[in-house]
Parts: sequence; structure tokens; C-alpha cells
Amino acid sequence: MNQFLYIDYPSFIKPEVFPGVPFLGLIRWYGLMYIFAFASAFFVLKKLLKEGALDTAEKKATEDDIFSFITWGIIFLLIGARVFSTLVYDTSGLYWKKPWLIFWPFDTVTKRFTGLAGMSYHGGFIGGLIGMIVWCKVHKQPVWKWIDAMVVAIPLGYTFGRLGNFLNGELYGRITTMPWGMVFPRAEKFSSSLGWVKDFAASIGMELNGKLVNLPRHPSQLYEAFFEGIFLFTVLWNLRKVKKYDGFLGGCYTTGYGLVRFIIEYFREPDADIGYRISADGSTALYTNTSLLNISTGQILCFLMIAGGIAIIVCTRLINRKHSAE
Repeated sequence: MNQFLYIDYPSFIKPEVFPGVPFLGLIRWYGLMYIFAFASAFFVLKKLLKEGALDTAEKKATEDDIFSFITWGIIFLLIGARVFSTLVYDTSGLYWKKPWLIFWPFDTVTKRFTGLAGMSYHGGFIGGLIGMIVWCKVHKQPVWKWIDAMVVAIPLGYTFGRLGNFLNGELYGRITTMPWGMVFPRAEKFSSSLGWVKDFAASIGMELNGKLVNLPRHPSQLYEAFFEGIFLFTVLWNLRKVKKYDGFLGGCYTTGYGLVRFIIEYFREPDADIGYRISADGSTALYTNTSLLNISTGQILCFLMIAGGIAIIVCTRLINRKHSAE
């Protein structure tokens, strides 16, 4: 019975789509998931286009418009995500000293092709937002109307992105005794001689056969795939029917994502080289949650998103009322 209290990460899953195959071995699931993510966003925008969500009194939006809009958004998103990941989350200082490596797709030591390994959601959020605003200004389109449409289209893309993280065996969560806890091969190992490790292993029926043991963790990538992706998309897709003014959905998305991600961060292990930004109990053990007041970098950024989303809803509502009164 105890053997079902945790799950081993499937050994057949590899980061490469065609592992070991010349040239094709360069194709990685994570990169492929980006293509699926952008395609899903395009098809949702196309649906909104047919509903007339992007039309104005002066102009009827076209499929070329949404293709151009999403292209600008993608380019700026990728730039923002990469820059933020290398300059904010990387603590080595390498990219500040050698900024040309930010977009260098090869490992500096092994010279192997790695792609742009390391992307930051919050950086992508800022970059994508800038890209959408610039496109709207250049093409003389209402900013909040287009942003409202884009935030409905975005969440399903996160589902693919987080599945890519899962297939890479990265961004796993903290240790857990839940029966769906998963043993990720690249996760930190613990000494099997420690008392708490013995007790933990016994509680899930895990045998300790070596000096080091890899304990099961929350598959937080799958939590994010569902709640940041499918759940948030479902909420926004239905809210579009009751939208009263432009900017409402943009505020709901920003607040909703920030709230969902803030909660999931309690299950996801923070980056080891950064740790907690705020540690209420002084704990440095990142593999387990010892206090709800131990706050990660991601949670601080999510809190800012929640506050910013509420501000967007309030401000755009006031602006709408003012325009209506005129």
C-alpha cells in the first residue's frame, strides 16, 4: 500500500523531443511549448475578433491586425522575460558584466546549444505590456480594448509553458507527503542519516537504500499549468460577457494571476541562490514551508501585480465614468 504514496518522475521524459537524434535532438519540448502557447493565443484572439471585441466606431479590426499585434507582443515578451531572468534572478553577476550573453544560446563552458535557458514570467509581463502599448500607439488603436482581448488569450499559453517546465524536470515544488508528490531526478538530495529524513521517508513508505535520498515534491508546474492557465482562462473568458468598460479585464487578469501565483509560490521551491526576500522566522530551508510570512521574490512581484490590477480596475472605471458623463 505504501508504494502508492509518491510517484517517480517518468524516466522516458526527456527535455529533447527527439533525444539522441542528430539535428532533431536540438528541438526541445520547452521551445515547442512556446509555439503552442503563441498559437493558442492567436486562435483565442481570432475568436474575439469574430465577436467584434476589437472593433471601434472608426475601424473594423482584421486578422492582419491581430497577427501584427501578437507578433509585437511576443517579441517584447521574450526580450523582457530573458532580460529579467538574467539581470534580476541570476545572482552570479555574469550578465551584468557580459550583457551580450543574455541572448547567447550556447553554454559558455560546454559550448552546447541550450537555447535561451531561463525566462521570467514577470519580465515577460512587463515586456509584453510595453509591446502591446507601443503597437496600439503606432497603429492608433485603443490600448485598453486590445489589452483586454490579449489577457483573455494569454492564460492558455501558460498551460503549455508550465507543461514545458514539467517536461524539463525544473521549477519543482517543496517536499510533500501528498500521494501525488513526485520524485524529480534533479532535485536536491538529503542525507538519509538525518532523523527528519528517516521519519519523512517512513511516512510515505520510501526505502532508504543509499547515503543520499531524493524526496517527493509538489509538482508545482502542474499546479501552475491548471490555475494560471485553464482556471484563469475560464474566469476571464466568462467575464468578457459582463465587461462594462475597457480595462476591466486587464485589471482582473493582473489581479487574478498575481493572487493565484502568490498562493502557488508557497508550494513551489524558491531559487536556491536567491532564497527568501523576507524570512519571518529566519529559516533558510527552502525545501519546506516553515512560515506563511517567509516571502519569495516571486511573491513580492505578485503582490505588486495584485495592487496594480486593483488600481487598473479602479482607474479605468473612473475614466469610463468621466467619459460617459461628457
